[in-house]
Formats: sequence, C-alpha cells, structure tokens
Amino acid sequence: MASQKVFTLSQVAQHRSKKDCWFVINGRVLDVTKFLNEHPAGEEVLIEVAGKDATKQFDNIGHSKEAQNLLLKYQVGVLQGHAFTESDKKAFFVESTRKEMSASVIKDDKMPKYAAFLEFILPLVFTGFYLSYRYL
Repeated sequence: MASQKVFTLSQVAQHRSKKDCWFVINGRVLDVTKFLNEHPAGEEVLIEVAGKDATKQFDNIGHSKEAQNLLLKYQVGVLQGHAFTESDKKAFFVESTRKEMSASVIKDDKMPKYAAFLEFILPLVFTGFYLSYRYL
C-alpha cells in the first residue's frame, strides 16, 4: 500500500464525467472510465457515484468476488487519511481463475411468434368449449 499514489477526495471529485470517471471504494481510488460500457448494471450507475466515496453503494449491492477483484485492476491510488485494516488488505486479494467478469444472459429460444400466441389462446378456447358444453 505504501507505493500507491495518494489522492484527496477533492481530487477524486474532479473526475466525474463519462470520459473521466473516478470514485472511492474502501479507501481505494478507482478509475473506471474504461469499465463504464462493461458494467452489468450500465454506465449510469457508475456515473451517479463518480467523484464520491461509493463504498456504501458497492457493499449494499453484494458484489461477487470477481467484481471485488476487478477493483484491483482499476485502482489508481488510495484515499488520503484512510487507514487500512488487515481485513481491507486481504479482502480483495483472492485470485480468480478468469480474466474477465462473466455474466449470464438468457437467450431467446427459436420458438415461432405464433406459438406464443397459441399458448395463450388455446387454453381460453378449450375453456370456452367446456363451459358452453356444460351450460347446454
């Protein structure tokens, strides 16, 4: 930690645009400008906390170990006056076997458009026939 560049919160606050997006998480100053397009929740979430301490927001979401490891990739320094505890030092040094964070996507199956319509209409048609049979 001693070799890291030290920034003040006012210095971090100067970087709060899409072209220059920094924030602080657990005393680590992060430059996530290149990560904006890759963030699973979209760039708006990151820009909203740009230039600020985003520790509470990061912790409230419950990010995965892979997401926590990405913090090291984008770290450019540390926040002035932040005292790192032993748990902070060890928290993000769990090595991941993957180089990038993965996300799962639900893909559309190749079901024809009329099939979805039939799945909705056919039970209604059968119910109508049954009720009319019972009524007559």
